[in-house]
Amino acid sequence: MATQSQVKNPVGFSDPPIANTLFNSTRWSWLWLVARLYLGYTWLNAGIGKISNPAWVQSGDALKGFWERAVLIPEAPARPAISFDWYRTFLQTMLDSGSYTWFAKLVVAGEVLIGIALILGIFTGIAAFFGGFMNWNFMMAGTASTNPVLFTISILLILAWKTAGWLGLDRWILTALGTPWQPGRLFGREKNSG
Repeated sequence: MATQSQVKNPVGFSDPPIANTLFNSTRWSWLWLVARLYLGYTWLNAGIGKISNPAWVQSGDALKGFWERAVLIPEAPARPAISFDWYRTFLQTMLDSGSYTWFAKLVVAGEVLIGIALILGIFTGIAAFFGGFMNWNFMMAGTASTNPVLFTISILLILAWKTAGWLGLDRWILTALGTPWQPGRLFGREKNSG
């Protein structure tokens, strides 16, 4: 008969001790606080810089220009900005449909909301996921800049989602709300269960 631990982990391998310590122990929450604050400040600063720019929040021309430069195929490129034709086609479709007018506002709102969530430590894993997704899209469009570093920090925060917001609002919010697979106190979970 299988034990409960074998049913939960049928492969039989456990995480390396360093990964278990870094991603599951509140002792390291100070490290995730530093990463969160850096990433959150970076996103918030980028979003706030765009809020007063009409090319972002009114016409969307700033995003239009970015997409146009990304899909532009030079005569003899040493290396094209976009390596994947499907992504170039996606951006060209967005350009052709005029989606930059509303998508630019979505980018600005996303940057501000992600920054605030990371700084406050609320829904840290979700905020890091969406921040990483935005970094991935910028990289797919051929922009390196700080995106690889920010993407890596986002991945680490996603892996540490249980403790990354411990020195923030997640300490109380996650305990109260729980997760879809483990409801919190507000949804009937007993305080001492789990």
